[in-house]
Amino acid sequence: MEHGSKKISSAAIRMALTDTREDEQALKKDLALIGIRAVAVDYGGDFAMSTKKIIERAIVAAKREQVIKDNHYDEGAVAGATREALGQILNKAFGLNVGGKLAIARSGDHITVCVYLAIGLLHLNEIAIGLAHRVAPDLRTGEGASSR
Repeated sequence: MEHGSKKISSAAIRMALTDTREDEQALKKDLALIGIRAVAVDYGGDFAMSTKKIIERAIVAAKREQVIKDNHYDEGAVAGATREALGQILNKAFGLNVGGKLAIARSGDHITVCVYLAIGLLHLNEIAIGLAHRVAPDLRTGEGASSR
């Protein structure tokens, strides 16, 4: 069953907001039951210096957990959506340390990346969420991009 971008975006946000690995795994199983593949990965460090590493981690995690295949369609969709999501929080985070979670959800052609992070300045933390959606043909089904 393929879901639209709204449902996939909600799944990515929910994955990014999980508190523990156990919560993550439980949600991942629940999502799989309705046909949504998902993964989450923690990260932290200086925002400006870690942007490239965050994008790389997103692609590696998505491939490792079989959310995407090892092809340029999927890798490009995850890289582009991750970059866009990071760009949405750039003004708040640039030059500061961040820590948080990145989640990726997919169903059919729809891929969504959610970046959820705390932006640190001394003991004062700001919270930010970036979200981006891409469409890439799901080669598991043998079909091209849908018109949803």
